[in-house]
Amino acid sequence: MTDYYEILGVERDATPEQIKKAYRRLARELHPDVAGAEGEEKFKDVARAYEVLSNRDKREQYDMGVDPSAPGGGAGAGFGQGFGFQDIFETFFGGGQPSGPVPRARRGQDALVRMDIDLTEATFGGKRELQVDTAVVCGTCGGNGCRPGTDVRTCEVCHGQGNVQRVARSFLGQVMTTAPCAACQGFGTVIPEPCAECSGEGRVRSRRSLTVNVPAGVDTGTRIKLSSQGEVGPGGGPAGDLYVEIREKAHDTFVRRGDDLHCTLPVPVTAAALGTVLELSTLDGQQEIDLRPGTQPGEVVTLKGLGVGHLHANGRGDLNVHIDVQVPTSLDEEQTELLRKLAELRDEERPDPRLAAAHPGVFSRLRDKFAGR
Repeated sequence: MTDYYEILGVERDATPEQIKKAYRRLARELHPDVAGAEGEEKFKDVARAYEVLSNRDKREQYDMGVDPSAPGGGAGAGFGQGFGFQDIFETFFGGGQPSGPVPRARRGQDALVRMDIDLTEATFGGKRELQVDTAVVCGTCGGNGCRPGTDVRTCEVCHGQGNVQRVARSFLGQVMTTAPCAACQGFGTVIPEPCAECSGEGRVRSRRSLTVNVPAGVDTGTRIKLSSQGEVGPGGGPAGDLYVEIREKAHDTFVRRGDDLHCTLPVPVTAAALGTVLELSTLDGQQEIDLRPGTQPGEVVTLKGLGVGHLHANGRGDLNVHIDVQVPTSLDEEQTELLRKLAELRDEERPDPRLAAAHPGVFSRLRDKFAGR
């Protein structure tokens, strides 16, 4: 039995699309108009193989050892189910026929712009004015592309159909094909006197101002969609969408991690030991930090709800204040004497040098993470 899979050069588990693709390629190579008389027999074999393998029922019969194209084996070698005029037309003439004239007005492309914001805007949201350069409807012709006082004219070649027919020669004989009209590019109309402002395009480039609503919680990479604010299409067609991509600038004090904020608060060693109340400048104004006596380096004081707003949700993250206890590096004689007396009172003149397990503080781990270590 003839191996149709081998003829088409496909595997036995090939998909219908793979079979059709292989047939089209071989049909173009072996067509008598290309390969001459010597390719005619091979072309018939390829057509027969495709007739069988493109039909699910015939392929099942063939895989069971029955050749449905053989005499007495089912349908003949003519054009069966799955191998019709449409397949042949697509093989040689590149697809289906155009259905009519193409509209001049078409949707414009989407556009992307980037906008830098600061941490305050990312936290609370707000409105921003943005200048964009995009295509807009031509103000002179109103988008139709014609000089004022004139209009489009029906194409004299295709008579408004947008396509023309021609006769092509194939192995089936003469075949009527349809192609876009070259005179009007398939529109069915021509512009005899184009607009001088837009050269018949129906649109021009212009700078315009837009108001962007920035929601709380945006971050670098967040995209805000402004529907129908992109490029106006050819022929004054509807505009595409405009996407505003956010880039958040670094803050001098706060580091953002998700919706939480982190900062470092230097504290004198005496304040950490005795406890105190400190004023901290936050995005929400001055806030009091209550340090308990004996506050240790690396401790974190969390201020709930003073972080970045949650994107498209209620509430905010937290502000985490990392305590950095400052040990004095230079003391005068009086300060030195006071510390010696304190050490004597606490029996710390000669501390016991016992080692303890290393437990890095929260902020040191956070700092290493931000540094990429």
